[in-house]
Amino acid sequence: MTPSQDTGRRPAAGDDTLRHASPGAGPRAGTAREALPLAGRVVVVTGVSRRAGIGHAVACLAADWGASLLCHHYRPHDEAQPWGADCVEATMDSVRSHLVGEAALSHVHADLREAGEPERVIEAAVERLGGVDALVCNQASSGRDGRLEELSAADLDHHWAVSARASLLLTQAYAARTRRRRGPLAPEPDMPGSVVLMTSGQDLGPMPEEIAYCTAKAALAGMTPSLAAGLAERGIRLNTVNPGPVDTGYMGLMDPGARAALAARFPGGRLAGPRDPAGLICWLLTDEAAWVTGQVVNAEGGFRR
Repeated sequence: MTPSQDTGRRPAAGDDTLRHASPGAGPRAGTAREALPLAGRVVVVTGVSRRAGIGHAVACLAADWGASLLCHHYRPHDEAQPWGADCVEATMDSVRSHLVGEAALSHVHADLREAGEPERVIEAAVERLGGVDALVCNQASSGRDGRLEELSAADLDHHWAVSARASLLLTQAYAARTRRRRGPLAPEPDMPGSVVLMTSGQDLGPMPEEIAYCTAKAALAGMTPSLAAGLAERGIRLNTVNPGPVDTGYMGLMDPGARAALAARFPGGRLAGPRDPAGLICWLLTDEAAWVTGQVVNAEGGFRR
């Protein structure tokens, strides 16, 4: 692992709040919605290698909402893809431009297939940023996949290690180091910690050309209730998001006709972009989602299979 670290700040955003109150809404009724719901939090986001990716969109929005960030990246994976790699420094500069006030950014290069690397990523957040409050396991692998008859044991192990095993080990390390803190909407949320895993809708439609990938992603969706039950006792919520088909750069390589046909399968007639799922993912990190755990959420914009 080759670590990198830097901090960056921009002037604090305004403190306008949206007032809301609803009868029977419990102790949060009548409280103000925080303009910066992640202020004072440290969020770890994995897979922040490209400005076209979901990880980058999540990191930028979390920064907009006041978070400090530890961003993980692994550029060699992208270099091997048809769409190519982005400049890591430019990607981090983009995230940095969203920081609010005293929030800080650090980033780290790590191959999460390697033993000990998931723990080191979490430890980097603790050492550099003072702790860790939330985790988004956005890392995944493209390639080394195919139909069942085309796969080797190494292909299956590769996807398991990147998507499923690394997410488990990241969550394990996070749970051992997370810190309790007061939240904006309740004096002491029952479960202030939050983990978001990423799945891929493999249960909603077949993916016969991506058996290794969808097997690893299905494991994350399948283990969500059990992981959440165990973590709840430690004050941590865990949910899994299926963002559906999202244009993270690879759709630009599609035949124009195929791309248009795919866009037509969304009710809005447009392809999803990384910012579309980022809103849900970041909301799940906030205290407004304090009563949501153990859920697999399909956020596909009405995508028709």
